[in-house]
Amino acid sequence: MPADMNDYFKKKQPNNSGGGNNNNKTPNIKRPSGGGNGGGKQSPSWLFITIAIIAGLVFLKPFTIINSGEVGIKVRTGKFDETPLKAGLHFFIPMLERIIPVNTRMRLITYSNTQTSTIGDNYDSRIGGAGGFEGGLRRNPAIQVLDKRGLTVNIDIAVQYQLRAETAPKTIEKWGSSWEEKIINSKVREVVRDVIGQYTAERLPEMRNEIATAIQTKVAQKIESLGDQPVILSAVELRNIVLPAKIREKIEQLQAEKQNVNIAEQQKERAKQEAQRNAEIARGEAERNRIVAQGEADRIKIEAEEQAKANRLISASLTTELLQLEQIKTQMHFNEALRVNRDAQIFLTPGGAVPNIWVDAKGKEQRAISAQQ
Repeated sequence: MPADMNDYFKKKQPNNSGGGNNNNKTPNIKRPSGGGNGGGKQSPSWLFITIAIIAGLVFLKPFTIINSGEVGIKVRTGKFDETPLKAGLHFFIPMLERIIPVNTRMRLITYSNTQTSTIGDNYDSRIGGAGGFEGGLRRNPAIQVLDKRGLTVNIDIAVQYQLRAETAPKTIEKWGSSWEEKIINSKVREVVRDVIGQYTAERLPEMRNEIATAIQTKVAQKIESLGDQPVILSAVELRNIVLPAKIREKIEQLQAEKQNVNIAEQQKERAKQEAQRNAEIARGEAERNRIVAQGEADRIKIEAEEQAKANRLISASLTTELLQLEQIKTQMHFNEALRVNRDAQIFLTPGGAVPNIWVDAKGKEQRAISAQQ
């Protein structure tokens, strides 16, 4: 009989001390201590335990790794733990617990009809991600709203935000994995519809800054009013306002007319400034001429006054003897002239006063000399 079968029947045989039938006793068969399956019965049990643990880790995987920029939400028998798990290795009890990684990185949603590629950080899709591109860019169609008169206007907006890590478990528990659609998308569309509806399409371009500020403020108020402040809103940027074609043509026409009016106003202003400049030049020139004329008049007046003063002094100094002396000096000049030209004719004024006139008779040329002595 083989050794394993012998062991089997030996175990089935009652113990000798138990009072069983000794005639049916099976003889003991001594087996070598170093071989056979009997030796395997005495191998250490820790090997099987180790294998079981490894198999459990591989198949049950009772752990997960939370990356930086994420938090973990532990769910125990369907109930969310309010304390988020930070980045690192975390264990849980399979079948009773599970850990949900939630993305808390900055993300961007654009509302535009312009075709752009969707980019992301190449992480696996997690709760809080943007369609498999968590932390990246998700593009939605431009927001179609009605203006004050019911005309359709397309609004391009970019919203930058992130999930608040401290309240992430409560946010996911309350809003679910589609929290972006319920919190961000719905609030943004609601605010844009309310703000744009207050203006006519023609006024939207000129009121762009006011509209952008109003949208930013009201979206922030809407999100902050939610319980536990689930989202951190960084920016709401108004990128473009797409008006109907007829409105755009009308606005372009009005802008062209306004530009022509501005050009005419500028030309008018330049002409006015040129006239003012010419008037200033004319006034300056007139003032200069007045000053020059005044100076010349003052000069003549001063010279006349000085001449009159000199004449008065001369008149006061004249005597009969002085006049006779001057007459003698004049006669001496005539005598010197007669030595040069004997044909000269001399005319004396009545009373012997100067000036005296002499004429060259020989050459039939008359020369008049007035001598003021």
